[in-house]
Amino acid sequence: MRSLDLATLLVAGSPGGSSCLTSTTALEPAGGRHASVAPAKFAERNKKGGVYAYEQRFLGDESRYAVMIDSKQSQLNRAEQALAQAIEDGHPLLSRVPHVQVTYEREGALEHYFDITLSHRVFDGHIRAGTIDGQPTTQTEAYRAVRDATPANARALLETSPVTLVFGGWDSSRRSRQGRWRSALVGEIVGFVSVSRDKTGALAKPEPGMRGGARVDPVGMQINLNKKVMTETAERQRADLSPTTYDEIVKAANGIKSGEAKSASALGLGGIPPTLDQLAGVACDTIIRTHVLSFATLRQMRFGAGVEGDAACRALLAALALNALARSDAELYLRANCDLVEAEAPKVRLDQRGGAFVDVEPLSIDAADLLLSEALAHAEKVADVTWSGLAMRVTGNPDIISGAVEAEENK
Repeated sequence: MRSLDLATLLVAGSPGGSSCLTSTTALEPAGGRHASVAPAKFAERNKKGGVYAYEQRFLGDESRYAVMIDSKQSQLNRAEQALAQAIEDGHPLLSRVPHVQVTYEREGALEHYFDITLSHRVFDGHIRAGTIDGQPTTQTEAYRAVRDATPANARALLETSPVTLVFGGWDSSRRSRQGRWRSALVGEIVGFVSVSRDKTGALAKPEPGMRGGARVDPVGMQINLNKKVMTETAERQRADLSPTTYDEIVKAANGIKSGEAKSASALGLGGIPPTLDQLAGVACDTIIRTHVLSFATLRQMRFGAGVEGDAACRALLAALALNALARSDAELYLRANCDLVEAEAPKVRLDQRGGAFVDVEPLSIDAADLLLSEALAHAEKVADVTWSGLAMRVTGNPDIISGAVEAEENK
């Protein structure tokens, strides 16, 4: 099995190279195959509550129903977060990755956000609405260069926000010359479920089960308070309650007549009997995590460094994507009741022309760090690439952070 080395990335980043690198991993519930998992919930238009996303997929030659356990966007977010955490931890290599920082002050404390994890990367509204050295971000020469980058010369993005080239970004608010960069790395986790077939042989659509939600209060399953006590209790906590919660408690208290006492559940007191009102987990007989790194996408980019230099820049971006992938794959943290483990080693392969494939060894974090280090050294040598960490400091608009507080309080 071939090692995934710099030479391989350089060939893949050159004309005629591999279209994609694909990594697939069989997963299973940490509790065992008998355990259910909690898939991602999605909001259904014009309906309350969450739903699971089912769709028909092929598993081998068989058409099956699959449930989305973790979406493409969510998998990208996890890869981005893995990079951001390494940078914040001061990783000696990843700290050199160029990135943009937005700083807000909220209640006397500084909060830092990065293009790596902001929704639209370097084109995010928080960056555009801020200032750099007192000048609006969008009016600075450095930021205009980033926005003016094109596939014909993406050098400004490479040296300011390479994550935008790896994970994608769209400068959708710009009047003209909107930058549109598709993600070179995509991934998802799906689970295949067993369902019955009707008389025609068609698959019956899965119907999610419901599970019981309950709360036990050891002091008393039913705690009743009169209007005065409930109002005073809410008032004592008012400074720590959101306005919405406080208003709900007062409203409940005002509904209590003189001489009566009613449930203090609005205060979080008392128990809740079990009720089947929450989506249950889903039993999956097969769970697969898939990631695809598109070299075809990277090959559309040029960096003003000539044939050899441009290939080196693409290899550098590929190594950065693989580093994020190695780190995120090592952290199988999804959500409550969805603990998964790898059932086998990831299977990684590169396509060749004519339907052939080459198997390559999956990257560990240490191996991914070494590969990124070699790719950066090579790009510095043949393409004069400069990666020196924080590339742009943006001061966030204070009016925006104030609006965020108000929006949070009024949810």
